[in-house]
Amino acid sequence: MHDTYTQIVLPFKSSPELFEQYTNAYGGLRTGMLMEHLDSLAGSISYKHMLGPDVETLGRISERGFYIVTASVDRLDMLASLYPVRDIRLSGQVVYTGKSSMEVAVKMEALDLDGEEETLMLGRFSMVCRDARTHKARLVNPLVIQSPEEQALHSMGKNAQNRRRSLALQSLSRVPPSSEEAAELHQTFLNYGQDAPGLQSDRVWMGDTKLEKTMLMFPQERNIHQKVFGGYLMRLAHELGFANSCIFTRSHVSFLSLDNISFRKPVNIGSILRLESQILNTSYPGELPAAVHVRVQANVVDVKLGREETTNDFRFTFAKDNGRHGVSRIVPKTYREAMLWLEGKRALEMGRQIRGRLHLGQ
Repeated sequence: MHDTYTQIVLPFKSSPELFEQYTNAYGGLRTGMLMEHLDSLAGSISYKHMLGPDVETLGRISERGFYIVTASVDRLDMLASLYPVRDIRLSGQVVYTGKSSMEVAVKMEALDLDGEEETLMLGRFSMVCRDARTHKARLVNPLVIQSPEEQALHSMGKNAQNRRRSLALQSLSRVPPSSEEAAELHQTFLNYGQDAPGLQSDRVWMGDTKLEKTMLMFPQERNIHQKVFGGYLMRLAHELGFANSCIFTRSHVSFLSLDNISFRKPVNIGSILRLESQILNTSYPGELPAAVHVRVQANVVDVKLGREETTNDFRFTFAKDNGRHGVSRIVPKTYREAMLWLEGKRALEMGRQIRGRLHLGQ
């Protein structure tokens, strides 16, 4: 396992020139660009696992006989603020392997001048290996465990894979909502879903929270497979989700978590890409931090046929910076919106649980 460990240091504090490339409008760092680097790092770590730690260049995919793609991102949780700006270390390693998949754990840490380190973000990428000729699943190298610490990481990776499978089986696209979820959804409809006097003060219809952008995909953002780099799509989605959350809350927001990403199909160079965002749910009134859960869906537009095909589905949670005031309730109108509302509710609840465990040091 330790052979796959990789790190890169971004000297923001000691290099004003580098910081200038990453600074946002508020004098901090662009989180989406750091996510883009984490995706690239996870890919490099996966190739390192397949090729060995001594190989420095990838070469041609056709000669290697395989390629690796990001299948999903389970979570990226922000544990501490990016402020003040410090040098940052991105690191990670393969912690679990299946037949053709790899779980890559990544970490973002701030480095102070006195040698102190602070963990800023933790996450997991699920990578899959494909045959370069047939594009079918290809076996990956097994992982050798050599210490109790590595065994703990291996167990974490295995649990993450099992949890992902369990959540897939419980998906609302497969099974109906639980009785508790159905009851809460019905109560929300009774309290806020009807056009009666006094019910409109703190509600927003889900359909009124949409924000989108349409872009051309240029070759400058291609990866080694000559497709649009997944980390670039992640950055675009994060920035649109951030903008939508700011508009919805009428406040600056901070990134709390990337709750899930699914990579369904690659995006070709030259494609017309439509990114659609929508607020799915919000935290309970009075709860701190006041959080919003937003979905960003990436669709490739087929100009000739006039159709769109979904390639990626991103889910983010942001916190309103002015936490003394809550956020409006999201209310669905259709059954499809109701299922999205419940998905957002599940994501917010899971985020609360994870942040609670992290706060307790578990």
